[in-house]
Amino acid sequence: MLTIRFARIGKKKQPYYRLIINEKTKDTFGDFLENLGHYNPRTKKTVLKADRIKYWLSCGAGTSDTVHNLLVKEGVIEAKKVKAWKPKKKETKDDKAVGAAEKAEKSAETQKTEENLSAKQAETAEDKNSEQAKPEEKPAEKEKSEEKEKPKEEKAG
Repeated sequence: MLTIRFARIGKKKQPYYRLIINEKTKDTFGDFLENLGHYNPRTKKTVLKADRIKYWLSCGAGTSDTVHNLLVKEGVIEAKKVKAWKPKKKETKDDKAVGAAEKAEKSAETQKTEENLSAKQAETAEDKNSEQAKPEEKPAEKEKSEEKEKPKEEKAG
């Protein structure tokens, strides 16, 4: 998708921007399709090629938020300004307290789950050990014990 956006060309600590049209995924330092004007934020001087900007917008090109706001300010397009940046959320004391409480709850939950897992592992280990410790009866002994139990049942019945 084509996008109209700024390309910085100024010196260090002296910003100066060129309005270019370029593929959205391409770097602004590389080649661009067309130079549509320039903007100096220090002096607020703006030079725009309004007819070319309108042509590219009619072809389906988009604009970055900052360029959109500049075009609205200069009267090239008629629209509402867009929020170009999101301010960082400052944490208050209440937010910090809530965040600390949530962290404490999560750590308590993880400790409980770890304890449950270790208890289950210990139980399974004990079961395995007890099974190995029992001497297995020989098949002949099993048959003898079964024969002894059968006559008792017949006598009772």
